[in-house]
Amino acid sequence: MNLHILIVADPYGKPSFAPRLRFLCDYLSRKGHQIEVFTEQWDTLPFEHTYPIHEIPLMRGGGWAVKSVLSLVFNWKEKRFARTVIQQTEGKNYDLVFCTTFSTFPLTAAAMIASKHHLRLVADIRDLDEQVPGAQYLYHRQWYLRPFSRLYQRIQIRRRNQALKQAQHITTISPWHVDYINHHVLNDTMVPVHLIYNGFDPHQFYADDISTDVFRITYIGRLYAFQSLEPLRHALAELNLPDAQLCLHLPDKNYIPIDSVGDHIRRSSIMVVLTSQQAKGMMTTKFFEALGCEKPVLCIPSDKGLLAQTIRDTHAGIASDNIEEIKAFIMDKYTEWKQHGFTRQPVREAAKQAFDRNHQAHAFEDIFYSCIQ
Repeated sequence: MNLHILIVADPYGKPSFAPRLRFLCDYLSRKGHQIEVFTEQWDTLPFEHTYPIHEIPLMRGGGWAVKSVLSLVFNWKEKRFARTVIQQTEGKNYDLVFCTTFSTFPLTAAAMIASKHHLRLVADIRDLDEQVPGAQYLYHRQWYLRPFSRLYQRIQIRRRNQALKQAQHITTISPWHVDYINHHVLNDTMVPVHLIYNGFDPHQFYADDISTDVFRITYIGRLYAFQSLEPLRHALAELNLPDAQLCLHLPDKNYIPIDSVGDHIRRSSIMVVLTSQQAKGMMTTKFFEALGCEKPVLCIPSDKGLLAQTIRDTHAGIASDNIEEIKAFIMDKYTEWKQHGFTRQPVREAAKQAFDRNHQAHAFEDIFYSCIQ
């Protein structure tokens, strides 16, 4: 039985343009399901898609300060988004509403849309503001809200929690997130929370031995205030290796188009993953993509938690905040590169297969089917 799914999502944006959602939509489309995506208009979409994506302009253009205040006080943004989607979907038949979000928007809108259309809601939470110190995710998202970011965060979290309690199923990306949502968001509300890890697209992130003239240590992604490259810079300064190069690819600096990321990873000798002991449940997509390409992972510092454990279990590299360990790891991979012209991390194949996005997409599909039974 094919499903007709109404998908609402936070905006696609640099650097990765929602890989979890993009792969899921491609998978569902290939399986014959009908999907429509509604999202906020943001960056130009750089990827092909066979399903409709409706972009709704909300905060772009003039009047952003007024819109921000209205959103803080009256939840204007979510209500405007919900009203627009409801108008554009009037008279159409869907089996369920699926909402995926970085943290909050458009969860409230999704609950409104599901209620209006009398549909079940599945909510996918990719991050929680509570997993990092202070309001640092918010700090990077909306600079004009920084003077009252704490107040905005509390209001948004309250709205998020209310919306999640209206869902029939919740999915999220790590055991920490499952536990936090169960005990601090839902309390006694009996909404099932499912663990669906992030992963890698095997069509883009696969192993291939490519010889290079430079020993590239690569970081791809955002750089938050709670993350630091200093241990790596310190180690490289002490090693002073010829032909070694630290390559940073940030959204606004040396940005890599999404269809070229896999090739950049395969041409790298070490892939850097940044985290922090202050951050909880961070299972960054770039770790999984390096795993798919079988490139050595250097996670700094060790989170002393799930990510470090997963790196050990998959034999993907090391997670450390010890300069001597970091230097030893770099030297080991540098020696390998000098001998072969490339590096190849002998990851455990069974563990690697568990993080194939096909596996995750099938898990989503099972949940969607359970909503209409």
